[in-house]
Amino acid sequence: MALFKKRTVGKPGEWYYCLEHGKVEEGPECPAKDRFGPYASRQEAEHAMDTAKERNADWENDPKWHDKPGDKG
Repeated sequence: MALFKKRTVGKPGEWYYCLEHGKVEEGPECPAKDRFGPYASRQEAEHAMDTAKERNADWENDPKWHDKPGDKG
């Protein structure tokens, strides 16, 4: 008996952005490794790449995530 059941059908109202196909899907259609989400709305999922870019920029510019020059840890 399997410990975890593979979910083959998504729940209505769960939106994902598929990185492999570059499309929005309701419920998970593609493997988890290829998608962002879940999002609460289709519009949020449509802007998944913009959200990721903004978060990456915030992280890159956050001084607490970077060592100071000459710092050895």
